[in-house]
Amino acid sequence: MSAALGWGALAASSLVLGALLGLARKWPDRLVGLVLAFGAGALISAVSFDLAEDGAKVGGGTAVAIGLATGALTYYLANRVLERKAGGDAGPALALGAFLDGIPEQAVLGIGLATGEGVSVGLLAAIFVSNLPEAIGSATGMHTSKRNIIALWVAVAAVCALATVAGFAIADSVSGEFQAGVNGFAAGALLVMLTDSMFPEARKKGGNAAGLVTVLGFAVAAALTTVA
Repeated sequence: MSAALGWGALAASSLVLGALLGLARKWPDRLVGLVLAFGAGALISAVSFDLAEDGAKVGGGTAVAIGLATGALTYYLANRVLERKAGGDAGPALALGAFLDGIPEQAVLGIGLATGEGVSVGLLAAIFVSNLPEAIGSATGMHTSKRNIIALWVAVAAVCALATVAGFAIADSVSGEFQAGVNGFAAGALLVMLTDSMFPEARKKGGNAAGLVTVLGFAVAAALTTVA
């Protein structure tokens, strides 16, 4: 259990680190856009290899599809409510995406630890690499006090770390279909978040180079997954 908490905290720590980096200085819009583009590429890799593909292997395509639909609708509906309250700022939308995909991603990490598969280095790296740009982009886009931003990201990181412990605790009682559904949920939430928030902000702020940096982010995360 302590190992699950430790690995979960390590993966989630990148959320707080990203928020701190985002607040440490005034980031030029172009740099924020390119950071978001890199993170978007890393997230595409996570969806493709660590979530959808692995989910289909352990529980089949139907469970993944149900999870995809549930995750996509959950993010879509929650983000519509958030948009009305936040005025359409991209920062809260990115934070919501990190929250909704971070919980199932790290639960899968905990399940892997409990079932004796050890730490999935590829999944851990994908979580860490993609969390940083999400948190940086979100922190720079929030119009509230630094204290509130840090408190938000500490809370999100804490919940995500506890999700690893929860995954570890329930591993013996969950089926492959359930794990596949969890993977699908994270993938669905991520895909809607990418389309609604990350891609538009990356292109608007990063300019023409955003597409190239997205490919770089995908390549780095995919390489880490493949090597692992």
